[in-house]
Amino acid sequence: MDSQIRQMGSDEAAVIARVRGGDREAFRELVERYSEMVFRLAYRFAGNQDDADDIVQEAFLRAYRGLQKFEGSASFSTWLYRIATNCALDMLDRRKSQPQPAVVADEDEETPEERIVSHYPDQERTLLAREMRTQVNAAMATLTPLERTAFVLRHFEQRSIEEIAQTLEVRSGAAKHSIFRAVEKMRRALEPAMRPAR
Repeated sequence: MDSQIRQMGSDEAAVIARVRGGDREAFRELVERYSEMVFRLAYRFAGNQDDADDIVQEAFLRAYRGLQKFEGSASFSTWLYRIATNCALDMLDRRKSQPQPAVVADEDEETPEERIVSHYPDQERTLLAREMRTQVNAAMATLTPLERTAFVLRHFEQRSIEEIAQTLEVRSGAAKHSIFRAVEKMRRALEPAMRPAR
C-alpha cells in the first residue's frame, strides 16, 4: 500500500503519511490543494454556493475519515473526485422532491453558452446566454446520475476517460458509453435552441 502511495508524488505521499500518523493539521494542506477543484465540481451539480459548500465539507470529512483505507491505486485527486461525486449525488437524491438546475455557471465565468453566442451585441448576448443556460440546465436534468456525472467530468472538468472510469468505478468502455449517451441526449434536448431563427 505505501509503495503505491509513493507513486503519487513524494510531496503528496508525505502529507498523506503525516495525516495517517495522526497529524490533523497536515490534512489542511490537502484541503487547500484540492478545495477549489472539489468546489467547482460540487457547484456544477448543486447549482448554488450553499449546497456546493455543504458538498465540499462533507467530501473532505469523508476523505479524512476514510484516508486509512486509501490504497493509492488511483491518484488522490481521483479518489477525492469519487467521494465528492458521491456526496453530490446523495444531495441530489435528497432534493428529488424539489428539482433544481443541475448546472449553473458563476456570473464571472464565461460559460460554453456564452461562447456560443459571443458574436451578438453585449445585451442580447447576455439574454441569449441566460436562456441557453436555462435550456442546458433542463437538458442536464434528463440525464441519469451516471450520465450526468460522466458529462460534467468530461465536458466541464476536462477529465480523461481513465479518470472518469476510476471515479465512477466502471470500465473505460462504460465511461465512454455514458458520455456518448449523455451527449446524444443533450444534443437532442438542445437542438431546437441551436436552430437558426428564420
